[in-house]
Amino acid sequence: MEKTDLKKEMKQLFKAGKEPSFVTVPEMRFVAYDGQGDPNTSEEYRKSMEVLFGMAYTIKFMCKAVDKDFVVMPLEGQWWTDDLSDFSMDNKDIWKWTMMIALPDYVNNKMFEEASVKLAAKKDLPNLGKSYFTTYEEGLCAQILHTGPYNDEPPTIKKLHKFIEENAYKLHLKHKEVYLNSPLRTASEKLRTIIRQPVCK
Repeated sequence: MEKTDLKKEMKQLFKAGKEPSFVTVPEMRFVAYDGQGDPNTSEEYRKSMEVLFGMAYTIKFMCKAVDKDFVVMPLEGQWWTDDLSDFSMDNKDIWKWTMMIALPDYVNNKMFEEASVKLAAKKDLPNLGKSYFTTYEEGLCAQILHTGPYNDEPPTIKKLHKFIEENAYKLHLKHKEVYLNSPLRTASEKLRTIIRQPVCK
């Protein structure tokens, strides 16, 4: 049985260096969940993780039943506030977010809906209905690798934004982060996060 691994098929999207670079992100499919609040303390955020990974693995096992398989991808997140000037590490309670997990291109909304029914029958997840299937295209982006605690990201983000400005681009769409390892299993100083920012002229 062939196993799809988007990390290998799209290496440029899941590998980044300590210096910023440009990358073009095509349209991709995701299971996603929207919320608001500090990810460190928000019950909504914790529930979103249960739902997203529950859905991703349910879809994976459905695919295996028809001789398809895929590697469950790293968690990704978009972060913003209604007024971007309010976006601050000191006030995470007003942060809005969309957490998502990428899916292979043979997964569709019908499969997503079937997986939701299957997961609901197996596990009590009151927030399951907040998850949804979506496609999203970031297009041209600048990205950089951040190593260490999430709270230490601001200098890395500043470096990325300076690179964008120096190359005569502007910020476009939402700030994205790709979490290459889990904070539950990794020491904070060893966390690896791709910080990605869509750009335009």
